[in-house]
Amino acid sequence: MSEKVKPYKDSDLNKKEQVTKMFDTISKEYDGLNRVISFGIDIKWRNRVVDIVRKTNPKQILDIATGTGDLAISMADTSAEKIIGLDISPGMLEVGEEKIKAKNLSDKIEMVVGDSEDMPFADNTFDAITVAFGVRNFMNLEKGLEEILRILKPGGLFVILETSVPTKPVYKQGYSFYSKYILPTIGKVFSKDRSAYKYLSESASKFPFGEALNNIIRQIGFINVEDHPQTFGVATIYTASKA
Repeated sequence: MSEKVKPYKDSDLNKKEQVTKMFDTISKEYDGLNRVISFGIDIKWRNRVVDIVRKTNPKQILDIATGTGDLAISMADTSAEKIIGLDISPGMLEVGEEKIKAKNLSDKIEMVVGDSEDMPFADNTFDAITVAFGVRNFMNLEKGLEEILRILKPGGLFVILETSVPTKPVYKQGYSFYSKYILPTIGKVFSKDRSAYKYLSESASKFPFGEALNNIIRQIGFINVEDHPQTFGVATIYTASKA
């Protein structure tokens, strides 16, 4: 039995409003900056998530914190009949809808404005649920995970892709320097919201990862919880299922 872990909650009571405003502000530049900040490796990470999801042959997929829809669009290459991308930021979804329309995927992918902690879906709705770089923005992590468990079908797959901190000293030091100095500098140069990328850096460094996050996911009621570090541990893919 794993040791009891205290629920992770952000101390900022206005986090939802601030996150929504922040992503609305940077929505037009988000995709381009993502490629620059990650050196394009985020595409490879998302493709690995798609490969994991594809193996389960899902019919109904929900992508939470879908942003501009990168992962939802990539999952159109699975057996899914319907993909829903949910996000709290209308600005991000607007960009995503333009991308979906350009790829003629509007019949397959639907974008929905919604709160990950109070989603407008019935119990046991989705065969697979994904969250890429979004769980650390939940105001109450446990509540968000409970909602995901509620709407996931029994036997369904849950996949998280999230930033993490390398554990080997040499990689950890390099990651710390990059996230503390380089990432915010890129944000200042290229972004309209200079504070946004400082927030993204700080939130990543504070968020639980690896076994700490595994334990929280297990305590919610998920089973078969595993973590798979990516690229020296700067990101991690977590997989779990519902009994």
